[in-house]
Amino acid sequence: MKSALSMDDVEDAAKLIAFGMRPRQRPAKDRVYRDLVRRYRGEGEFRVLVERTAKGLGLKVLGTAEDIGMVLAAAPNSVFETKMEDYVRVAKQRGEGEKLLHGIIHLAVAALAFPRPDDLASDSYIGRISAEAVDRAVRDTCDRLRDKADEAEAGGDTPSGTPELEKVWNAYARRPEASLTKDGRLAMNSTKGMITRALNFLTEQGFLTVAGVGDDGWFRTTPRYRLQVRELAATSAFEELLSLGVVPMSSSGVLHVVSRSQAVADAVEGRTEGAGTDTPESETVDERLSDV
Repeated sequence: MKSALSMDDVEDAAKLIAFGMRPRQRPAKDRVYRDLVRRYRGEGEFRVLVERTAKGLGLKVLGTAEDIGMVLAAAPNSVFETKMEDYVRVAKQRGEGEKLLHGIIHLAVAALAFPRPDDLASDSYIGRISAEAVDRAVRDTCDRLRDKADEAEAGGDTPSGTPELEKVWNAYARRPEASLTKDGRLAMNSTKGMITRALNFLTEQGFLTVAGVGDDGWFRTTPRYRLQVRELAATSAFEELLSLGVVPMSSSGVLHVVSRSQAVADAVEGRTEGAGTDTPESETVDERLSDV
């Protein structure tokens, strides 16, 4: 059967994707954007056109809603992808260790913003996060891992199955919590400085909003960030982070994204059969952030 879509429809699909790449733009403030979102949600053929066009550009549609618009994520090796090495370079820091530290910080922010499976699954839940809370939680984890390693060594147990992540935790524990530059500003190579940069970056991308003032001000999560973290929850790096105890595990198990349409992490005991997304299971803590 011949498609009824026209070149005007193709242009509209491109327009909607362009709107989605502006994270601070909202359908409520733009009638064209609002109409395109409604069309995407209501017309199956147009929705397929948008998703295929996005895929060709190296993007993935994570979801749409009339309040937040279209949420996109960059596919691996996409021109729109922000790799961790580029993120670290902008911070004027170098080295593999810096990449890993920044990666673990972003994973920790995501895990603490949605500490329980039900929180991530709920469309109404709003997480709250601060640099102080993240730093405290990560350092507590460092202490627990050190104690666990000492006990294993004393008991002659086999080494941990996550040596790479534990190496990162040890590097984090040795990094100063806060230090000042010559002009009295928070040094960006301290852990609080790195966390503050991560929170500001996420705010610029429309994933967080400022909820308090001062150095230890709080940030609130947005629906855009919830969709991004649902995608992140399918990666092995996120599961390894939870298994190390950054946040309390619920009795019902680990978060898994079971399908793109569902986009909700079911809390199940053990690994869900057939669960997964387009995100590679081998993805590690330093690989990528999306800037769309």
